[in-house]
Amino acid sequence: MDNKKKSASARQDWQSSYDQAMGEERERRNRSGIAVKPLYTDEDWNDERYAEALGYPGQAPMTRGVYASMHRGRTWSQRQLVGHGTPQDYNERLQHMLAAGANALNIVMCNSFMRGFDADQVDPLLLGTCGTIVNTLEDMEIALEGVDIGDISIGFNDSEPFTLLAMLLALARERGIPWSQIAGTSNQSDYLSHWAALHMYSRLPLAAARRVLTDHVIFCNQHLPLWNPISAVGQHTQQAGASPAESMAFTIAAGLQIAEDVIAAGLDPDIFLPRLTFFFDISISFFEEIAKFRAGRRLWAKLTRERLGARDTRSQRFKFHAQTSGADLTRQQPYNNIARTAVQGMAGIFGGLQSLHLNGYDEAVSAPTEDAARVAVSTANILRDEAHLADVIDPLGGSYYVEALTDEMEAKIADIIATIDAAGGMYQATEDGLIQDMIGRSALDHHQKLESGEELVVGVNAYQLEDGGDAAASLERPVPDVIEKLITRLGGFKAGRDQGKLRQSLGALARAAGSDDLNIFEHVVEAAAAGASHGEIVSCLQEEMGTAEPLVAA
Repeated sequence: MDNKKKSASARQDWQSSYDQAMGEERERRNRSGIAVKPLYTDEDWNDERYAEALGYPGQAPMTRGVYASMHRGRTWSQRQLVGHGTPQDYNERLQHMLAAGANALNIVMCNSFMRGFDADQVDPLLLGTCGTIVNTLEDMEIALEGVDIGDISIGFNDSEPFTLLAMLLALARERGIPWSQIAGTSNQSDYLSHWAALHMYSRLPLAAARRVLTDHVIFCNQHLPLWNPISAVGQHTQQAGASPAESMAFTIAAGLQIAEDVIAAGLDPDIFLPRLTFFFDISISFFEEIAKFRAGRRLWAKLTRERLGARDTRSQRFKFHAQTSGADLTRQQPYNNIARTAVQGMAGIFGGLQSLHLNGYDEAVSAPTEDAARVAVSTANILRDEAHLADVIDPLGGSYYVEALTDEMEAKIADIIATIDAAGGMYQATEDGLIQDMIGRSALDHHQKLESGEELVVGVNAYQLEDGGDAAASLERPVPDVIEKLITRLGGFKAGRDQGKLRQSLGALARAAGSDDLNIFEHVVEAAAAGASHGEIVSCLQEEMGTAEPLVAA
């Protein structure tokens, strides 16, 4: 009997034994709705397609990674998201995180900032509980005291009009640091994901946000060679309820939309695409997430070549930051979240990320406490240094299951992108509510599976404890006196500015907003340097361009 017949006979014997052991079995599907079989073999995927489907890291089709050496040559940056209280609080926490092993920084902003307000415009009780209060150039100076901003990568969770980067550039000018040395990312600069899934980030109408982002990309490409101005975001849509496949499709579609807008504004794709990045959520669905990233990377490389006309290999790289999913964390038995974030982090690493944030185990309760943030950084260190996950490039490549699932995820993602294209592209699909409707349907489907017990969550609908388990300590609110002093200092800063220079800069910003020939972000930078606050810059643009009223799907 030849090997082929032996294999077929062995498979038939296994199938018979399996059916007898399992009896009547329900179909199993992952979060993206793809059926998961009990066993994968060379009938599902074989290495005859290696060159076409996998290739080598850093080469088309990019499935195995965007760089030749990947994590073996340079591990992922540990970009812990830090944000609480005042700029002084942030600086103190930042120093602790850098000492613990974080090698890049990120500022998570207070919700008042995200809504476009200064600290003196909202109830003091709301300040500093979900992020750091940074309203002015003075605040930025305090937050980054003792930090060499010309020698560390910085991520700002800020969207249009990108006042945080404007303040950073003004600070660099004060410190005599050339803008060419400033490295980092305008995190979450993708206004489309905000509009569809995170309305708090929407400060300007959809059309105005589109214009400001395009100007931002053009300015950064002219003056900041190490800065990534485009960060297409998958985290928001997946946290809002989109499946992993939907979230990847929405994010790629947003990246295509933004790229096409910038090309229409006159930039060559090979000029700006190397600085386009992505930001994703990593759910607990381990293999699905790995396949999601591998499929997305392969699709993006293909679409940049065929649809955007990119010729440079660097333009085809699918570079992404990923954060473990807060939506999978639980208030019940919160220390279980340490295991959840470790599994999610492994999925992101095996999926080929460039930058990683592990959530604190207490983030279902509050912004992470210092202890929880330290555990998260240590967990990432353990995955890299003790588990040696950086030693082998794409270690799951060639797995029958992973490769078959990657192919199926790619097909599903491509189908969703085709639906968006048929609706007129990501901008039109978002404006019409198509994306919101798809997110809502998937969120409801997942919720119903949790309610019915089809999907199990330890401590929530399975393995429950009467008292819910050990409670996580929540982050203490900032001391009222400290917030009062911050507001007083803000008032002093505003009163002490050169009022004539301030009015002149805001007037120039208003004129840029009303002109098709002037770059809006250039004038945001000059306004911040003149002392304009975040709230004043946002208000100036809203007066000229309107205020956001995102569509909420029923």
